[in-house]
Amino acid sequence: MGSLPWNGTSLWANESRTDAPGRGHSPWANRTNQFAQASWQIGLWSLAYGSVVLVAVFGNLVVIWVILAHKRMRTVTNCFLVNLAFSDASMAAFNTSVNFIYALHNDWYFGETYCRFHNFFPIAAMFASIYSMAAIAVDRYMVIIHPLQPRLSATTTKVIIMSIWGLAVTLAFPQCYYSEIKHYPERVLCLLNWPGDFIYQIAVLVLVYLLPLVVMAIAYTIIGFTLWGGEIPGDTVENYHEQLKAKRKVVKMMIVVVFTFTICWLPYHIFFLVSKQHSHVNSWKPIQQVYLTVFLLAMSSNMHNPIIYCCLNSRFRAGFKRAFQWCPFIEFSSYDKLELQSSRFQPTRQNSAYIISRMESNMTVEFDTGENDNAEAGSKKGTTLRNMSFNGHSRSNSKNASRSSSFFSQANTSLDEYS
Repeated sequence: MGSLPWNGTSLWANESRTDAPGRGHSPWANRTNQFAQASWQIGLWSLAYGSVVLVAVFGNLVVIWVILAHKRMRTVTNCFLVNLAFSDASMAAFNTSVNFIYALHNDWYFGETYCRFHNFFPIAAMFASIYSMAAIAVDRYMVIIHPLQPRLSATTTKVIIMSIWGLAVTLAFPQCYYSEIKHYPERVLCLLNWPGDFIYQIAVLVLVYLLPLVVMAIAYTIIGFTLWGGEIPGDTVENYHEQLKAKRKVVKMMIVVVFTFTICWLPYHIFFLVSKQHSHVNSWKPIQQVYLTVFLLAMSSNMHNPIIYCCLNSRFRAGFKRAFQWCPFIEFSSYDKLELQSSRFQPTRQNSAYIISRMESNMTVEFDTGENDNAEAGSKKGTTLRNMSFNGHSRSNSKNASRSSSFFSQANTSLDEYS
């Protein structure tokens, strides 16, 4: 049997009824269900939600495997993508199917402990997901707009990820603390029993949706103007076009990820605001179908990212081919293997010229020294002084050239990371 969607918990628990003190029992506890659905409707919804959960869980697990199993993929951006994939897979596995079952049957089968977890974890996972995307946006901004600034280290990246989860747990804790189950003659409900629920939900909406989207919109707007409307700071003639193409690729991919996330979650937040401000719509007969649609769209955001990575990034595509090479229609070619295993550093023409210059300098010094083997002692001393001066000059040039080489090496590492 179907049920009103707000008779069960949802991602933000805005469909969970707050059991007001002194009211006795919930007015919905024994009400005849006027929103019952036909078996074929339940079957179609089950197929849709099951497909979303399946693709989201396995797709994000493959993303995590591709990054962790291949050293070349362990970049700063991909560390945040691992966190994003873990959040999305966890939300799909632990929230989507349970919430769908509760919305259909209006009966909580999973006990009080899972009731608390069910209201707590989705907010924490949502927070971790969107702030991982925000961290990627800020990192791309620093790399592209300020390329000479130090990159995030592996340790710093881990600290940022742990901080994101720490803030996520703090924000979601009230959902766990105020959750409880109520036993009624015909059903068990998972409820939130606390005052100020609406204010808290508005705060969550701002912190977990609007604020990070504004940050990402500003960052990617500046990045877009730089990549498509000007020159990349710090790039040179030799590698300018490669840098531009590579950076555009990763920015396009992340913009698609953020845009998809925004579109998927926008109807759900609109539904939340409308149902809170105009409670009479809750008695509208098609409202359950509306809720199941917007909730399905929101949960589908968990499955879109692996598809986007596979379509827009050659290395992720090669990783997916390797993961599914057992399928008869999937071919994991030698080129795909090279994509995942080749060296991260590819010398530029300027680096090669610098190496040749160093070789020529060393050869010149050795030639001069050998030519003066039979000279007088005074000449040897003068030659030694000249060679020392030359070598000192060479060391000075080498130091400057090494700085240049270091810069181009960093540029090539970024190119490898972006492509």
